Amino acid sequence: MERETEVVIVGTGAAGLFCALQLPESTKITIITKAEAEGSDSFLAQGGICMLRSEEDYEPYFEDTMKAGHYKNNPESVEMMIRSSQEIIDLLIGYGVEFEHQDGKLAFTREGGHSKPRILFHEDITGKEITGKLLEQVKKRSNITIYEHTEMVDVLCENNICYGIIALDSRGGVTALQAGHTVLACGGIGGLYRHSTNFSHLTGDAIAIALRHHITLKDVNFVQIHPTTLYSEKPGRRFLISESVRGEGAVLYNAKMERFVDELLPRDVVTHAILEQMEVDDVPYVWLSMEGIAKKDILGHFPNIYKRCLEEGYDVTKECIPVVPGQHYFMGGIQSDLEGRTSMKRLYAVGETSCNGVHGANRLASNSLLESLVFARRAAMDMAQAEPQKLAEENTMFHQETYTDLKKLRQENRTLVLQEIERMKKEYEQQHNHDLKCG
Repeated sequence: MERETEVVIVGTGAAGLFCALQLPESTKITIITKAEAEGSDSFLAQGGICMLRSEEDYEPYFEDTMKAGHYKNNPESVEMMIRSSQEIIDLLIGYGVEFEHQDGKLAFTREGGHSKPRILFHEDITGKEITGKLLEQVKKRSNITIYEHTEMVDVLCENNICYGIIALDSRGGVTALQAGHTVLACGGIGGLYRHSTNFSHLTGDAIAIALRHHITLKDVNFVQIHPTTLYSEKPGRRFLISESVRGEGAVLYNAKMERFVDELLPRDVVTHAILEQMEVDDVPYVWLSMEGIAKKDILGHFPNIYKRCLEEGYDVTKECIPVVPGQHYFMGGIQSDLEGRTSMKRLYAVGETSCNGVHGANRLASNSLLESLVFARRAAMDMAQAEPQKLAEENTMFHQETYTDLKKLRQENRTLVLQEIERMKKEYEQQHNHDLKCG
């Protein structure tokens, strides 16, 4: 791996790839990822990506997002995301992304928390379609180099200025990579949990590094649990049963095969209802039925879910499947502004790693891909307009001996992040109880 670059991006999910594509082709860009380039949660997204369909839908879309987030959202960020959505979709289509069409026009579906259909999709593998096409475009750019199986272990910084990263390469060597700008797009925290829909290598590395360097964090106690993952006693990542399934008519049953909740309520509400029902029934799951969806629609819209459930022994066209809530998305993260800038100079955060306030306390379905792309683009535009940044004349920030025991460092990072989540959770609950008493 080289020792210098103009922009280093940590992560090959939708945010990191899109950010790289929005930078000028004259910019030397280095992208690193802990696993294979396809090993990001963006590739796993099933449901879709939201788009503002008309001016008449702006207020309903804005309200749906705020309501799902329990009004803890940053209204300015929400407005920016919604207003930018059509431009983002146009760019994606230009990169070759294919969305479902009906009668020659874009087809829209609806998911929980949405008052209207406004979600574009590609079968039930929208994330793979979008991120895969972005990766194809990135690989065509001669100015962009991707290093797989390369792990960020720290940032290079001095006097609250970021000068790049320290990385563990695929051969086990620790290297300092200087950069004019650094972008953290390294995903969520699912690897810290026993049950999660995330890849296990996504362990909140950027959050731990932020804590070590006093980079401002926001809302790290806001961790979203998805209501419906396929129940299994096998170890490893849980398979997500998309929100779109319920949006198209799937219903939830308890042990007596009775409906017990409005399936289109926001995720946290449905999750709470499922957990309560599991306790009443004294079983580790509830049932999800797709009997209200025509077989041709299941095979056309949800072929990946159909196939995976068959592998687990369930034919969703004929029988119910067991589902259980699982950790899914991280609404908190490194605090960033509308341009992705963090409290450390020359350091940006985008995607699930960041927190610009769009999602509030609970992400509205299918806002994540859109949010990631909108603010990744804005970060790229901000970097492109900045003056060329000088690299450090002498690398006095890198001390090789600090990174000899990486196993210990990873365990300490894990503990740091989980402790901070619990600390902010208690702080939030105390403030909430105080507000209730005063109100």
